[in-house]
Amino acid sequence: MRIVYLSLGWLMVVLGVAGIFLPVLPTTPFLLVAAWLFSRSSPRLEAWLLTHPTFGKPLTAWKREGAIPLRARVSAVVLMVISYGFFWWGSHPSIVLAVIVGAVMFGSALFVATRPEPTTTKNKPEGRE
Repeated sequence: MRIVYLSLGWLMVVLGVAGIFLPVLPTTPFLLVAAWLFSRSSPRLEAWLLTHPTFGKPLTAWKREGAIPLRARVSAVVLMVISYGFFWWGSHPSIVLAVIVGAVMFGSALFVATRPEPTTTKNKPEGRE
């Protein structure tokens, strides 16, 4: 199973990195799954992902607190709205399909929008909690 988890972990990393460049592909969910898969197959790779200069902070905030930074929440919701607009305009869906896709996207956006802000210590003076 270790090889399966490791292979799937790398696949999730590749999809997550692709999500940086493709606005319809989310980055963080793939990297969260990759971190979970690496935790089952390679603690070294999990640590690498959680301490990565770009990806580590949001992944750790999610893992520790279930928190998403405000900027990421706003970006995610705006991109969901834009994606729905492209879906509507590009595919001319039936009303049933439009409602189903809209409900799923609305539920996802609501979930993301209601996540807390990560607690940070960078705005607090040294030595204080």
